[in-house]
Amino acid sequence: MTTLPSVRLGSSPLTVTRLGLGTWALGGDGWAFGWGPQDASEAIDTIRYAVEHGGLNWLDTAPVYGLGQAEELVGEALADFPEDVRPYVFTKCGVVWGADAEPGTVAGRRQSIERELDESLRRLRLDCIDLYQMHWPATDGTPLEEYWQTLADLRQKGKIRAAGLSNHRLDELQRAHDVAPVDSFQPPFSALARGAAEEIGWCASHGVGVITYGALGAGLLTGAFTPERAAALPPSDWRSRDPGFRGHGLEKTMRLTRTLADVAAAHGVSTSAVAIAWVLECRGVTGAIVGARRPEQIADWRAAATVRLSAADLDRIAAVIRQEGIGSGPSHPRTGTWSA
Repeated sequence: MTTLPSVRLGSSPLTVTRLGLGTWALGGDGWAFGWGPQDASEAIDTIRYAVEHGGLNWLDTAPVYGLGQAEELVGEALADFPEDVRPYVFTKCGVVWGADAEPGTVAGRRQSIERELDESLRRLRLDCIDLYQMHWPATDGTPLEEYWQTLADLRQKGKIRAAGLSNHRLDELQRAHDVAPVDSFQPPFSALARGAAEEIGWCASHGVGVITYGALGAGLLTGAFTPERAAALPPSDWRSRDPGFRGHGLEKTMRLTRTLADVAAAHGVSTSAVAIAWVLECRGVTGAIVGARRPEQIADWRAAATVRLSAADLDRIAAVIRQEGIGSGPSHPRTGTWSA
């Protein structure tokens, strides 16, 4: 079994590889933000490959991914793994669904979070969650301090090993940290979407781990996307409705991807690996969540954990980002523009 370079996740007891498997896409197409049809057996093979051959020691999921489906697949895939080789399992709470919940509701009440945790433990076939994260700020009127105290209490009781926040703003991170230590923060972050730079810089200065998602821009930075492929996405794939996958936005991204491909060729790795390696170069980033729907996709990008981009590589990528006006935030991970 191969392993990848690892690092401590903030102040938590977890030492994680710099890449982790994301399971958003494994939730299939039966919900609002699905990725189209997903074969269950192939999803299980992908999860097992990540651990047995990919060298990853953690994966990230959430109850809402497929309305429970992704967690159930994770539970099935890992059921036969001995405890000493089972990867860490990270999941989330807050986003609820069903007849008694308005679409898009993020519930923060203690009773709701505790119920969600019990349901996740059942689906995942676990006794303890390694990292439990509030998926989004609550929309049901629960103050941040209240739902964060709930997660801190669950950590204290040993029902979770570490607690984190996902998709929160800088001021919210600061408020939570004043209540109880935040172990980890999960923002969207890639060469296309760099808006979380200030939050990541704050985390670096406060001992908070950062696991980013979206390093491949939902597939846009793999080098495999063309206007034809984007146009052929099924209606059940949320990307078919996203403006970034068509028109001028897609054209700009493809110009960036061609530069990533040139850098990748010089290093003898895939375009995907360079896109992820760019994220790992950023000060404060502990690791990157990367999705896969088939085992060979992991084989394509796992080199990101060990490839080292040169200053010239990063300058070249930054020049295209600035020239094309792609996203906002620092265009170069080593320029010193990251907030402390």
